[in-house]
Amino acid sequence: MGGARLFTPFQVGKLELANRIVIAPMCQYSAVEGCMTDWHQIHLGQLALSGAALLTIEATAVLPEGRISYADVGLWSDANEAAMGKVLNSIRRWSEMPLAIQLAHAGRKASTEVPWKGGAQIAPDQDTGWQTVAPSAVSFREGEHPPVALDQSGLARVRDGFARAAQRAGHLGLEAVQIHAAHGYLLHEFLSPLSNCRGDQYGGSLQNRMRFPLAVFDAVRAAFPADRPVSVRVSGTDWVEGGWDIEQTVAFAAALEQRGCAALHVSSGGLSPYQQIPVGPSYQVPLARALKASTKMPIVAVGLITDFEQAEAIVGTGDADLVALARGILFNPRWPWHAAAHFGARVRAPDQYLRSQPRHYPHLFGVGA
Repeated sequence: MGGARLFTPFQVGKLELANRIVIAPMCQYSAVEGCMTDWHQIHLGQLALSGAALLTIEATAVLPEGRISYADVGLWSDANEAAMGKVLNSIRRWSEMPLAIQLAHAGRKASTEVPWKGGAQIAPDQDTGWQTVAPSAVSFREGEHPPVALDQSGLARVRDGFARAAQRAGHLGLEAVQIHAAHGYLLHEFLSPLSNCRGDQYGGSLQNRMRFPLAVFDAVRAAFPADRPVSVRVSGTDWVEGGWDIEQTVAFAAALEQRGCAALHVSSGGLSPYQQIPVGPSYQVPLARALKASTKMPIVAVGLITDFEQAEAIVGTGDADLVALARGILFNPRWPWHAAAHFGARVRAPDQYLRSQPRHYPHLFGVGA
């Protein structure tokens, strides 16, 4: 049982990963003016002890108006960078796990209440709301305050915001950047014909709709240290007829690969309230499989991956190179330990926890795992 592919090393660009398990970015809605708080220290710190190969910081807004909510993490200011640096320095004292960050702009899905208070849009005339922006002045939901369509100066502001945030990520020593082009946020809004109704060079044809997201990728790639990988998270489909689909995603992936994209993290949906998602275990794996067949870039699969054998099957059959855990690792922060025990593999654990190794798994913890 010790031959599980899930626990073999993997390389993304020059970044060496100890196994095939990565932690997906998960919004915590616990920042103040974009600055990380003690909650992020607790949350990220415990995940950094999990034995996974990579920990990705939640969707981090590149501009204040790019936040999903008023409580989102940002990386647009010196104060944001200092707060994040404090958290990262503490984590690095106790964990060797590589740290990545997801850079994002929420577009028309910005200015919302935190999920546990309903998550509804907050109008721009409210204290914790602001005017949203998007490719076109088309609301996400009927009845919401519409976004303002980005003009040339607005596009430049967003592109430069991504670049400056990537530069700050480099200063912080983060090992990788992931650009968020999924889940109905700004870059996905440009890609999908359902949300992009522009008549200029950024709308209409597939090539035009890809133009701005690719410009953002180029800006981030130029701003982040060349020896560290930049990946992209995509929605493989809108799950709506006439929307973004896997064939268009394959074309987008090809353009990203030509520009030096290091990996694709394949999710889906989030652009339309009319989506019809066949939710179930591994429901997004076919999207990962399609992209795996069309590109040489490493592919990360995500979405209701909770079972050890399920995860092993995904990487073992070659449907994807890596699996990303989100809600599953919140529920079970030692998921990689338990998976390693299941397969008779080895996993890294902090010295302070070595005594927890069960007697019937005597070779579970290993320094070289």
